[in-house]
Amino acid sequence: MQDLKGKAALVTGASRGIGAAIARRLAERGADVAITYVNSAGRAAEVVKQIEAAGSRGLAIQADSADVAPLVAAVNQAAAAFGRLDILVNNAGIFPYGPPEDVTLAQIDQTLAIHVRGVFVASQAALKHMGAGGRIISIGSCFAQRVPHGGVTLYSMSKSALIGFTKGLARDVGARGITVNVIDPGSTDTDMNPATAAGADGQRALTALGHFGKPEDVASMAAYLASDEARVVTGASIAVDGGANA
Repeated sequence: MQDLKGKAALVTGASRGIGAAIARRLAERGADVAITYVNSAGRAAEVVKQIEAAGSRGLAIQADSADVAPLVAAVNQAAAAFGRLDILVNNAGIFPYGPPEDVTLAQIDQTLAIHVRGVFVASQAALKHMGAGGRIISIGSCFAQRVPHGGVTLYSMSKSALIGFTKGLARDVGARGITVNVIDPGSTDTDMNPATAAGADGQRALTALGHFGKPEDVASMAAYLASDEARVVTGASIAVDGGANA
């Protein structure tokens, strides 16, 4: 399937996990794909190889989503390299965990810088390159709408902000033919949250299906939202969480 042929995408934080799966899936659908990474240059290079193996152009750019100038530069570099930018996937993220009393100001600032400010700034930069058919997709969390246990107050707060951002931006750019959506994954088997880790059974018990998702499950939804088939889907928060919020 080559429904994204001729399109160009940037996926932030895509050297591994959900971001890497999204980058690969967009490339399989025909898009040229740039990714950002912070420290994992080797992993990022491997993802680029996989993008190129799918027949698309790939590019890895070192940029921390918490740092505004390199993030904006990455958006502009991707657009310059491919001659266009049609799809932005705001995927970069961290997972702060612990009692709210123990959360430091530095942790609050870093989390909001990546999950909220970085998403806004990257989208702002991308919109300068996008025309009709543009797609902005953010990766949120099932914790944005339901919090079944403690320790995730900061994380949940930061991810819930993406819902308001998505709805507001969808209104602002809808007349330009650009859609804006957020995907809310549940427990997904990645390096950050392996299905074999301690506590995984507790996560499974919170889902309707009783098992973790795979990064490819989120990637499939992202590819759909990036396609013309989703041209009237905008301002939506879409759960890919195994029924965690059912």
